[in-house]
Amino acid sequence: MTRSARALWFTASGKSEIRTVPVAEPGPDDVLVRTLYSGISRGTESLVLRGGVPESQHDVMRAPFQDGEFPWPVKYGYLNVGVVERGPLLGRTVFCLYPHQTHYVVPADAVTPVPDSVPAARAVLAGTVETAVNALWDARPLIGDRIAVVGGGMVGCGVAALLARFPGVRLQLVDADPGRAPVAAALGVDFALPEEAAGGCDLVVHASASEEGLARSLALLAPEGQVVELSWYGDRRVSVPLGEFFHSRRLRLRSSQVGVVARPDRTYGERMALALDLLADPAFDALITGESRFEDLPSVLAGTLPPLCHRVDYGAGHVPA
Repeated sequence: MTRSARALWFTASGKSEIRTVPVAEPGPDDVLVRTLYSGISRGTESLVLRGGVPESQHDVMRAPFQDGEFPWPVKYGYLNVGVVERGPLLGRTVFCLYPHQTHYVVPADAVTPVPDSVPAARAVLAGTVETAVNALWDARPLIGDRIAVVGGGMVGCGVAALLARFPGVRLQLVDADPGRAPVAAALGVDFALPEEAAGGCDLVVHASASEEGLARSLALLAPEGQVVELSWYGDRRVSVPLGEFFHSRRLRLRSSQVGVVARPDRTYGERMALALDLLADPAFDALITGESRFEDLPSVLAGTLPPLCHRVDYGAGHVPA
């Protein structure tokens, strides 16, 4: 028997629509999930919506359960929380790297149970916190480090929230928008505008996706300091200031990307489970700055998204045909 669900598809630059899609009958090792919430990853999904994924990165940028091919039409997304209605884990709330869709069937090992200590509405941030965990595995911060996070978007705030737990660090969230200050305060982190940020940093995590942010990140470093670059620029070329003090201070610039687990002794599943455990902290609620119904997604995406995570509420959910 074939069921149906409703899913969001990106159809052209700046345009999307909700389509009816088939949902296969689950096998013995599959789960049928009814979505409760999904989240819009503002930076990546806005880039996909405008068709900004470079052709050379089409394979690398595929979401785990993407349908269609870049640039369009494509069903894209990876922040999904639902409840298992059939199969193993029956009745459990789970997180899955699945697009915006009312119901779906995936292998049981593609979902991660949400701990009882984490509300389903907050669990949509698991993909963001997973990225932050991977970034810190790459960055290897130390007790007492002087650290800046440049860029107060979803990922930058996720990194700052985790770094706030490190003992003895001097930590600032740096952003050109003073409106990020209340979010920083909710996370227990000092806030600074770029021109006011404290220098002499051992580590800077850059997540502003701007040339100015990258240049400022390098300028904030102490000798032998490191910038960990988390920004995804898509098809845009960026200029990196490697003159002036870059060599004399022996600075380092390294990439971090969630597609590869930064620790060889951990699996993708272990990293995701850790991210969900960390979301027991209610401070992460500050990262959710907008919400709408699933049916309103096309008009929401056509407008101006909130600065951090936009949560999508599926209400009672669509009953599969």
